[in-house]
Amino acid sequence: MSGAETRWQGVNLAVACLALDPGAMGGMWIRARVGPVRDQLEDGLKTAFQGLKLRRIAPSMPDDALFGGIDLASTLDTGVLTKTAGILTQADVLLLPMAERVEPGLAGRLANALDRQRNLALIAFDEGSEPGEHAPDALTDRLAIHVDLSDHPFSDAPELAIDLEALNKARAVLPTIQISESVIAELAEVAARLGIRSLRAPLQALAVARASAALSGADEVEEADLLTAIELVLAPRATQMPDAQENKDDDTPPPPEDVPDDAQDSDPEEQLDLPPIEILLEAARAMLPPDLLARLTAGKAQRSASAAGSGAKKAGNRRGRPLPPRAGRMGGHARVDLVATLRTAAPWQTIRRNTTGIHDRVHVRMSDIRLRRFQETSDRAIIFVVDASGSAAMARLAEAKGAVELLLSEAYARRDHVALVAFRGDGSDVLLPPTRSLVQTKRRLASLPGGGGTPLASGLKAAMELAALARSKGMTPSVALLTDGRANVDLTGTANRAQAGEDATSMARIIRANGLPGLVIDTGMRPTRGLDALARDMGVPYLPLPRADSRSLSRAVDAALTP
Repeated sequence: MSGAETRWQGVNLAVACLALDPGAMGGMWIRARVGPVRDQLEDGLKTAFQGLKLRRIAPSMPDDALFGGIDLASTLDTGVLTKTAGILTQADVLLLPMAERVEPGLAGRLANALDRQRNLALIAFDEGSEPGEHAPDALTDRLAIHVDLSDHPFSDAPELAIDLEALNKARAVLPTIQISESVIAELAEVAARLGIRSLRAPLQALAVARASAALSGADEVEEADLLTAIELVLAPRATQMPDAQENKDDDTPPPPEDVPDDAQDSDPEEQLDLPPIEILLEAARAMLPPDLLARLTAGKAQRSASAAGSGAKKAGNRRGRPLPPRAGRMGGHARVDLVATLRTAAPWQTIRRNTTGIHDRVHVRMSDIRLRRFQETSDRAIIFVVDASGSAAMARLAEAKGAVELLLSEAYARRDHVALVAFRGDGSDVLLPPTRSLVQTKRRLASLPGGGGTPLASGLKAAMELAALARSKGMTPSVALLTDGRANVDLTGTANRAQAGEDATSMARIIRANGLPGLVIDTGMRPTRGLDALARDMGVPYLPLPRADSRSLSRAVDAALTP
């Protein structure tokens, strides 16, 4: 059985577990683009949730539609405040496409609704094309099951097998499933060893384990149920590779030899047939996403960028993604949101009409004015700073050339710009200013020479100047440094290893002070001493990629530097 077939069987089991008790699990986060695979999954969900009220919502849906609000037409017509019921009070399961577009404010309100309404569940379809583009953490933390079908082939996605009769029997058995304290302790330890900080995750894993046991007809949670919970709940949330448990038994004295064998086996009920924690951890390691390192690197880069205020998103009033309206004054370039303004003024019409004596018009005050807002996203500029020094330069440059071309091939759809700085000999050269021209990039890359010393500080300085130029044009710059050696040429072009190291450290700290997100990629055969310290000075992640080809470099840079 192929890996894709095994994964689809896991999806089938996940849907069945969720259908047993959707309120306890919160829902499911599904990372998948629109297509036949997602359609198959959605059809299976609708079959499993028969008898429940499913409602589809949008990431831009206003609050009054979700949570209830004022019936504007009826209120203005009758003069009596009339309220409408929101979707959340009429649904058991919410289907949310384009979950990656949900704004933090709406995510917080939906999360609060999931916490308060015990029988409400959310199915979030995440269509983000970038590794760092996903639904807000406030939502994903409350959804127990995480599934990634972004690269799942349709040939391995048959119709889900949903047995409604078996689900009904399992739903009746579910309240009687027993959970021992050892099971709770083991799941909590696995979560801690995977670096999961959320306290919800172990509780959600327990809910999935109980549902799995109910589906199998058992009366208590068994080994297979624990592995299912780890696969569906804990492994997708991992933030670190589980470290090997320290050998704590070295100093533990052996048991007395005079203990009879029958005394050791006298209480079999206390010896649960469950795998040791190390076996669970080995299973968790096998279930971890293959691109875990790139995801973790992306998260670190995005946190550093947001903390520095890179300005990738800006508010405007003309174009971009709509934002909730805000109170303001008319004039200038401000655009009035007429519907929001009338909705604000509607509750006060009776008082204002009685006060003024005018009953044949709508009374709007300056305090009722609401202005339209949009969120604009600036273009991204990735500045490659490539080490072109040394005897192995041609190999590294070939990798960098391939990575630049792969990234630029998608620049037209994402409005990315790419720049290239090469440092060698006694200085650095800006081979390519920020551009989206694929032809120009290939020409410059083809003529890139190599050899000489390592003027790292000069390369970082040139990157800083390009970043300032990109910002002046309204772009959001990022710096990707590719090197496998230590600096040995200072800013004056003199071969002085000590001064060169100080200059490189100074430039790295300047980059950090300017709030530039980035990434340091170590392309050496083994991790280079000092590059991790340089990355800390820059305030960016350090990623050793020995023997990396152009495609792996492209994926790492794209994951880490996505705004």
